[in-house]
Order: sequence, then structure tokens, then C-alpha cells
Amino acid sequence: MNTPHFISAQLKLSRSDFSLDVDLQLPGHGVTALFGPSGCGKTTCLRSLAGLERAQGRVAVNGHIWQDDARKQWRPTHQRALGYVFQEASLFPHLSVQKNIDYGLKRTPVERRKVSRDRAVELLGIAHLMDRMPATLSGGERQRVAIARALATSPEVLLMDEPLAALDAQRKAEVLPYLDQLQRHLQIPVIYVSHSLDEVARLAQHMVLLNAGRVVAQGAVTDLLSSLDLPLAHGDIASSVVHATVQSHDATDHLSTLAFDGGQLQLVMAHPRAVGTQVQLRVQARDVSLSLGRPESSSILNILPAQVLNLREDGPGQVMVSLQSGNTRLLARITQHSARALQLQAGLPLFAQIKGMALLD
Repeated sequence: MNTPHFISAQLKLSRSDFSLDVDLQLPGHGVTALFGPSGCGKTTCLRSLAGLERAQGRVAVNGHIWQDDARKQWRPTHQRALGYVFQEASLFPHLSVQKNIDYGLKRTPVERRKVSRDRAVELLGIAHLMDRMPATLSGGERQRVAIARALATSPEVLLMDEPLAALDAQRKAEVLPYLDQLQRHLQIPVIYVSHSLDEVARLAQHMVLLNAGRVVAQGAVTDLLSSLDLPLAHGDIASSVVHATVQSHDATDHLSTLAFDGGQLQLVMAHPRAVGTQVQLRVQARDVSLSLGRPESSSILNILPAQVLNLREDGPGQVMVSLQSGNTRLLARITQHSARALQLQAGLPLFAQIKGMALLD
């Protein structure tokens, strides 16, 4: 997979209380999330990719070899075309916003510049901050400036280590739309460390699930979230992601109709999106109920034909059911009693009733 459109890394690192041993095969575009519990090795893995930790192995980014210990090849961090955004913005306190960004720009040879300062400033929405000093910025503003500075280096890959972890909910909500814009408008791959499933579901297309320094699974976010073989598809955190397109909006009821490959969905939108807009929806497994026939006279708006793929016990008296509607995977967490009463089994056609959805973008 070491073609010009993939990121490949085989890394091993040992400490007295922890070891990292990963084989990563990542797409060379979009956002890949490194996800897992605290202490699983997410940040160590990211720092090893950057050369900040001296792991053993091999790293290739879109055809460029950054490390190959078998051939005694090693590029130090400053020779790797990467941008790195930490939990804290780490701006130079004595430099204005503009000069902080220019610092990143000046590190990049003219012939390798792909992202202009103006483009980075535009994407992060910080044009009005250029003359300000870091001490006068909010936490969200500082992180947006730090990201712009990283982009100004025209990196081959952007590494982000929990960039929203130090922000409160309001500041996270301020920054997230700009992170959305980056992955939509730039062709720079992003490797994003997070312990927030909400962030991962909103931003990432690919995921690496880590535990104790090892890769548990890697693949499309939609697949990993809905796989009953993985811990993400169990308990109260279980959810699925639906990709949909806005079809119409009823201004009287503030109700938007969205199309996805399994049919139509309706969602209350106080601030409707334009027709044709593509959106992501997160559906919690606990908000999905099942029926063998289409319910009549129900207050639930979203009732979809689906088919049972698999089911598995999910704690005392609970069952997690994997469903398919069109090409979309859904999860439903129901009682063991209900699963037995409905005689659920793989292949059974039924109807999924979705009681609630969250708009992710």
C-alpha cells in the first residue's frame, strides 16, 4: 500500500510500562481518527509518525519515505513535511497572529508552498484577528490560529493531537465548523487523535481503534461504529452515522426531509440547510425501536424498512441488533424480552423506528 496515495506506518516502541506495536495502512486523503481509551497509545503513535518519539520501523507518506530503519533511513522532524497541532495552541506570545502564521510560512520553501497565508486565514475565519496578540484571544481563536500556522507550512499530512480537548463546549462548537471546512476544501490528509466519539463521527471518514498500544481495528468510521465485534457498538455509546442529502423544508413545522440510500428521513431544523446540502446524522442505538409491521398512527416520524444482519447480547437483559437499510448500517438496542418476542434472527425483514437523530454537520 506504499503508493502515492496512502500513509503506511509500521512502528514499535517499548517503555518500562508501555509498548507500541502498530501496522497502519491509512488513506492519503480525508480525516483518519486515532481513537481509544486514555493510555492506549494514540499520542505516542502520532508523535512517532512525526519523529518526535524514536520508534523503530517504517513510515511512508504518499510515496515519500520518512523512516525505514531496515535501510537506515531517517528524516528528523524538521525535515518531515508535516503540520502538528497540539492540545494547547503554543503560539509565540510575543508575535501577532499574522507573524505567528508567517513563521510557519517562512519555514516552507517557495516551490513547496501549496496553501497560501490568505487561504489558511480564510478557511479558519481569522482575518479580523491578524493584528491581535495571542494573550487577547479566546481559547477557540488561539486553536484556529495554531491550525492556520500549521497549514501555512503546506504539510503533506496534518497531525492533530486532541486539538479541542482543552476547550469548553462553547469553544468546541466554535472550532468544529472550521475543521469541517479544512477536510472539505483541502487535499491534505489529517490524522486526528481524539477520545470524543462525537468529534470522530463528525469529522473522520477512517478510524484506527487502539487499545494497549495495539490496533484493534482500522477501516471506515461507519463500519467500525456498527460492527458488533467491536466495543464501539455496545452500551450507551453505540450509534451509527447516516449520510443524507437535504431534499426539502417545511417552514411551518420547521421540518426538513432528507434522502439517504435507505429511504427518507425527517428532522426538525430551526435553521434549515439548503436543498442539495449533504449532511451527516448520528443515530443512537438506544433511540431505535423495532417492529415486524409498519406502525400506524405513530408519533415517530422516521420508520424505515430494514433487515436484521446480526444480534448480540449487550449487558443484562439487553440485546444489540445490527440492521441494514439500503446500504446503511444501523444499530438498535432493545430488551432481550423484545428480541425474543419478535423472534429476531439474521435475515428477518422489519421496520426500524428512529426516535431521535443528531445533526453532525
